[in-house]
Amino acid sequence: MIALYPGSFDPFTYGHLDILERAASLFTKVVVTVAVNTRKASVFTADERVQMIRDCIKDKPWADRVEVNHFTGLLVNHANEVGAHTLIRGVRQVSDFEYEFRMALMNRRLAPNVDTVFLMPREELTFVSATLVKEVAYWGGDLTHFLPESIARKLLDRVRNPDA
Repeated sequence: MIALYPGSFDPFTYGHLDILERAASLFTKVVVTVAVNTRKASVFTADERVQMIRDCIKDKPWADRVEVNHFTGLLVNHANEVGAHTLIRGVRQVSDFEYEFRMALMNRRLAPNVDTVFLMPREELTFVSATLVKEVAYWGGDLTHFLPESIARKLLDRVRNPDA
């Protein structure tokens, strides 16, 4: 069974990695898809995010069951394109659930053949968000507990040299 794990992943955090590892243990294939939102400013391009995720998981024992791509448009259309009948969504707090629940109901209305599964990260990762991590990076904070080292280096480089 194929699952689709969508997100902006700007940047890909340990929380995202934890959810992906959980999904890979539940499904025969997981397609991680970087959502491109043209109305939202991103630190990294879609291609950069795809490559960072691929680099981050390449040595994982489940990496052969994961595909990484990007898309623009309706998520359920992309799910149907890749043959996924399940969407994976990470939920850290009640506020996440409220938003994700509404999105799941909308997606179900648009594509009744696509269900949503909510996964929780490990407890110590429940407060980690890409938004907070970017804020820590902008102020030069320690990112070692939030991001894989290679992604942390790229994020710090990007916030120091945004035009590079």
